[in-house]
Amino acid sequence: MNTFADLMNLLLCFFVMLFAASEVDANKFQEIAISMSNSIGIFDGGGKAFGEGPLISSGMSQLNNLDQYTTNMGKQGHEIKTEDEGEYDPTSQENTEDSDFQGSLGEAYELMQEKMEEISGEMYGTLETLTDDYNLGDYVELSIDPEFRYIQLSMKGSILFKSGKADIITEARPILSKIGDILNEFEGYTIELIGHTDNVPMTSPTFKDNNWLSSARALNAAEFLIENNKLNPQNVKYSGRGEYEPIADNDTSIGRSKNRRIEIRIFNEYSGR
Repeated sequence: MNTFADLMNLLLCFFVMLFAASEVDANKFQEIAISMSNSIGIFDGGGKAFGEGPLISSGMSQLNNLDQYTTNMGKQGHEIKTEDEGEYDPTSQENTEDSDFQGSLGEAYELMQEKMEEISGEMYGTLETLTDDYNLGDYVELSIDPEFRYIQLSMKGSILFKSGKADIITEARPILSKIGDILNEFEGYTIELIGHTDNVPMTSPTFKDNNWLSSARALNAAEFLIENNKLNPQNVKYSGRGEYEPIADNDTSIGRSKNRRIEIRIFNEYSGR
């Protein structure tokens, strides 16, 4: 009976929300769209805000003035561009007068996804160019999040660390320094370093298990970038995932080598990071 009562309360709240959204104004629709987007679980991290608008602390930054973008549903507006006519600058957004966004939650979600895809694509192109300029093609692999929240550089652990160790080897410091120079081109963006290992049990007296090793590696790499390349520590995150997010089969030496890696993710501002 308790379960049934909870279900009825949830359904009642859902239909009240639909009724309340039947006449949409910009602020109401903005808050509902953000709440629904968070509830389906594709965004994480702390809240943040750009310009004026409600601060959403559960992981989604607000979309001010939805009508300023052009959608495939025929809404008219303008895109945010810098003086370079195409380079996206997260600090260049200007406040415009609020107007009603006449559309469904699905259209708002599609609009947001399209904007994330556009921005992440531009960021990936910049990252690819910089990687070529610094001759890092032999050391890093580039990728883009399927949900367009971030772009990513991935490095094999053997490039940076000795087996079972978390100290950055001397030969790797110039490589990591070049990566830091690239990351400085994304000033203001949230950067996250994630350490990964294979599933071979730890035998080192220094680290209790692979979780400790992967976390220490991510932390040491982050500290190097902060100290050597002057990255803003407020924008740098680090974590270890141990053996729990493999990208290859741990039953082979080649697969284990691929799983031992450091991932560096650069999040766009619509990701909620």
